[in-house]
Amino acid sequence: MTTAPDPRASVPTLPHGVIRRSPEDFIVDEIPAYAPSGRGEHVFVTFRKTRLNTPDAVRILARALGADPRAAGYAGMKDRHAITTQTASFQLPLGVDPEPLLAAAEFPGIEVLSVARHDHKLKPGHLVGNRFRVVVRDVTESGAAVALERLAEASRTGVPNAFGAQRFGRDGDNPERALAWVSGKSRGPRDRREQRLLFSALQSRWFNEVLAAREADGSWTAVLPGDLAKRHDSGGLFLVALEGPELDDAQARAASGALSATGPMFGRKMRWPAGAVLDLERAVLSRDLDDPHRLDAFAHAGEGTRRPLRMMVDGLEASVLPDDERAIAATFVLPKGGYATTLLARAFHLLDAAAPPRAAGGAGDAEAGNTEAGNTENEEEVETEAPPT
Repeated sequence: MTTAPDPRASVPTLPHGVIRRSPEDFIVDEIPAYAPSGRGEHVFVTFRKTRLNTPDAVRILARALGADPRAAGYAGMKDRHAITTQTASFQLPLGVDPEPLLAAAEFPGIEVLSVARHDHKLKPGHLVGNRFRVVVRDVTESGAAVALERLAEASRTGVPNAFGAQRFGRDGDNPERALAWVSGKSRGPRDRREQRLLFSALQSRWFNEVLAAREADGSWTAVLPGDLAKRHDSGGLFLVALEGPELDDAQARAASGALSATGPMFGRKMRWPAGAVLDLERAVLSRDLDDPHRLDAFAHAGEGTRRPLRMMVDGLEASVLPDDERAIAATFVLPKGGYATTLLARAFHLLDAAAPPRAAGGAGDAEAGNTEAGNTENEEEVETEAPPT
C-alpha cells in the first residue's frame, strides 16, 4: 500500500483514509456530451467494466465486432481498480449488425449496456464529466468530522485543478523523458500514442507549476488582469480586461464561482494571456525551453489548450456509512479532466490500496509516480471540444 500525493501536504491535521480497497469502493460513470444519432458507420458501445483498463476492454470489444481496435475511440481512460462505465466507438460497415456479434461473445469483466450507431468517431474529451462514488475507509471518528467539513468547503469553493501523479507515469519520470525529446536531447518514442502520453505529461507538469505559483500568491480562485477566464456553465473562454469595469465584473463572477482563470497546456495553438499572467507563464516555460516555438513541431502530440485553475465540484454528498463507522462514502460530479483524488486529498491523507509498490530507491511517498493507480480518473485530452451532434 503506497501513499497518494497530497496537495495540502503542509496541513498536518488531515485524517488518514484508504481508497480502492475493492473495485466497489471506486465507481465512475462517464457523462456523455451527446447521444448517438442512431445512424452512421461508427458503433457506440456503452459498457461497464471491472478489473480491466480501457485499452484492454476496447480491444476485447473490437475483437468481438471484427473491428480494428486501432480505429476505436473513447472519451477518456479508466483503469482496472474500479467499476467504471464508459462508451467506446468502433468503425463497422453499415451492413453489419453489431448486436448479435456482441451477444454471442463472452466478456469476463465487461457488461455491455447499450449499442447504437453514430456519424463520427468518439474522440478524447467528448464527455461532460464523470460521476463518482468513492468510499474512503479506516477513518477515525474525529478524522471523519474533519474530512466532512473539508469536503463541504471544497464543494463551496472548488479545489486547485492539479493533475494527479498518474499523469506522469509509473515512475513519475515521463515529463523528464518528454523534455529530453522536445529539446532535441533524445529521439523520443516512435509510437504515436506514447508520444501523446509523454507530451501530455510535460504539459501537465508545466500547468501544475503555474497553478502552484497561483496557489502561493492566493490568486488561484480569482481572475487577474490579462487572465484567460473560462465560464463554467458554457465553457466559453475570454480575455480578462487589464483594467476598468469589465475587469471588476470578471472578478466578481470569479468570486461567485461562475468562472475561473485558466492555466497553460502549452502547444502551438494555445491562446496566451496578457500582462503579469503572461509573464508568469512565459517564465515557467522558459525554465525548460529557450524557444517556445520548439513546441510547434510537436503539434501531432498536443496542439495546446487552456485548463481551468479551479475545479468546481457538483452535487457533492458525503456521509459516514451506516454499517461502518470508519468509512465515508462521497458522491460527486467532476468536469472532464478532473481527478477525484485531487478533491479527496483536500480532506484526507490518502492511502491507495490498489497502487503498486514503489521501486526500490524511488521517490518519496508524496512524489512517487505510481502512488495512484493509473487512469482511474480522467486521462482524456483535456478541454477537447465535442463536435456538433
